Amino acid sequence: MDFAPSLEKLINEFSKLPGVGQKTAQRYAFKIINGTKEEAEAFAKALIEAKDKIHYCSVCGNYTDEDVCEICKNRKAEIVCVVKDPKDVIALEKAREFNWGYHVLHGTISPLKGIMPENLNIKTLLKRINDGEIKELVMALNPDIEGEATAMYIASLVKPMNIKVTRLACGIQAGSEIEYTDYVTLTKAFNDRKPI
Repeated sequence: MDFAPSLEKLINEFSKLPGVGQKTAQRYAFKIINGTKEEAEAFAKALIEAKDKIHYCSVCGNYTDEDVCEICKNRKAEIVCVVKDPKDVIALEKAREFNWGYHVLHGTISPLKGIMPENLNIKTLLKRINDGEIKELVMALNPDIEGEATAMYIASLVKPMNIKVTRLACGIQAGSEIEYTDYVTLTKAFNDRKPI
């Protein structure tokens, strides 16, 4: 079906978002068109404002609209959780169990993709350690080849600095059945076993 050019353009822009297929893009576009002009203007204003104001925290690399993010301002963190992306901070914060700080790398080492250690936010992490604020790093990177390589690389850099380096445990998900668990997950679970 042919849409009016301006509607087609709006649908096309929505479809560029991750996880948004053509039908979802159409629903989003129709929602905007069927709403009030004020709602559309508020949506557009929020997009532009976020794009203009959001940047990386000067301490941890998380998203913020100030120089230092709220987490860094409000927590004196001796334990810092190292993550790949700001969205990982959001996921870990949902647990509301920990009072640690964060350090966002903005990627993981991946030579095949041209991402080397110098392309990541590692220098700022080393500066934080040298400033004496960090006692332990918790590597909370994805349990894939790139995540493992990045964790090992950072661990090799900071261990001579007398910093404790730990890794989030990997293994069988709560509520799952062993018979349906893949070999790699079972191996990780076995290697990360704990006494009871």
